[in-house]
Amino acid sequence: MRVISGVYGGRMLKSPPDHRIRPTSDRLRETLFNVLAPRIDEETRFLDLCAGTGAIGIEAVSRGVAFVTFIDRSRKACALIEENLDKLGVPESDTEVLNLEAENFTGREHETGWDIVYFDPPYDSNYSVVLHDFGTKGDLLRDGGVLVVEHHTKKQMPDIVGTIRRWRMLKQGETSLSFYENA
Repeated sequence: MRVISGVYGGRMLKSPPDHRIRPTSDRLRETLFNVLAPRIDEETRFLDLCAGTGAIGIEAVSRGVAFVTFIDRSRKACALIEENLDKLGVPESDTEVLNLEAENFTGREHETGWDIVYFDPPYDSNYSVVLHDFGTKGDLLRDGGVLVVEHHTKKQMPDIVGTIRRWRMLKQGETSLSFYENA
């Protein structure tokens, strides 16, 4: 597993020792960031929700976002993310890694929202609580922000949840990306 592009492009990331984490493929990450590129600048706040190895958020840092928040319920995954950030020499002031359940994190109040959120839970999870939080709470997505949900292609995702609506869906093999924004 490697960083595809940007400041840390070509650098290798440490992979998980077991198969409990399903890293997003290089090809899908490249497709994702081709879509997100126009939204990324030096002020972009990025949330990697259910971060796993941290590859998505690390790719975002490499491509120039200002700040990335990594959330994962597994302590081992958080340690792996920290290890990958240290290996690359990412400044600690550009990131935070929190060991929390996604629902616990989105259910809290936040002072500042995010411009881009990537939500990649285990495919057999119930996505509805987190989607509901994004659709009903105004403190998660900034104006013009986008929520990207990675899911199995066979999993039906709603077109509208509260104030967010799906505006695009990309399919690659058995994986799909659903893009949501405020309606």
